[in-house]
Amino acid sequence: MIIGGLEKLTLLDYPDHLAAIIFTQGCNFRCHFCYNPLLVLPLKGGDVENKKEKGFFPLSSKNLFLFLTERYGRLEGVVITGGEPTLHPDLPAFIKQIKDIGYLVKLDTNGTNPDMLAGLISDKLIDYIAMDIKAPLSKYEAVVGAPLDCQKIEKSVKMIISCGLPYEFRTTVVPDLLETADFDEMGKMIKGSKKWYLQHFKSDTGLINERFEKKSGYTSKEMHEFAAIGRNYVDLCEVRE
Repeated sequence: MIIGGLEKLTLLDYPDHLAAIIFTQGCNFRCHFCYNPLLVLPLKGGDVENKKEKGFFPLSSKNLFLFLTERYGRLEGVVITGGEPTLHPDLPAFIKQIKDIGYLVKLDTNGTNPDMLAGLISDKLIDYIAMDIKAPLSKYEAVVGAPLDCQKIEKSVKMIISCGLPYEFRTTVVPDLLETADFDEMGKMIKGSKKWYLQHFKSDTGLINERFEKKSGYTSKEMHEFAAIGRNYVDLCEVRE
């Protein structure tokens, strides 16, 4: 497991639980709006120093588990995010160590590895799943900046909806990449699901595609109009402000 960083406390990322966030290094997407390029792109030059400035400290597994053991009882959960955690073949063993301490585990994923996801669910290694829905399937490759098998995205969606675990889908809404009609198409992809959150994108930081830096996002009114479309397909569709 390549650990890209640790956030010692979050009140927001694991619903109803105090948690730490573990960031894994590496991703198979190059989403134009991604604000964690130092977790996604291969390390080069001064990236290590840049990571320190942004709060991403390289961390050994030994020190990570010492921290988690010491904080157990004050923290309830661990969020594993990235990058894309399911790229790491040792993810199940890594999560098992966390579960053995006693933590609940939330996994953030882009849904491109349904076989890994199935194993984690079957082995009861995760307690909450958050999957990003990037775009309608017809636009997926353009939005994520990489080739992919859309059938894997569809398989992961169906698995998550039927797995019996708490879950959410979420979409970062970026002008020039998504428009009104896309929310009907994405809604059809996840029809019958429980939760779909729409997120403003961050443009005031370094992004994978510099063209999107400092770019204006959709207004709050527009975001809530998109959420209203989403509610035609899912139980709850809300904007995360």
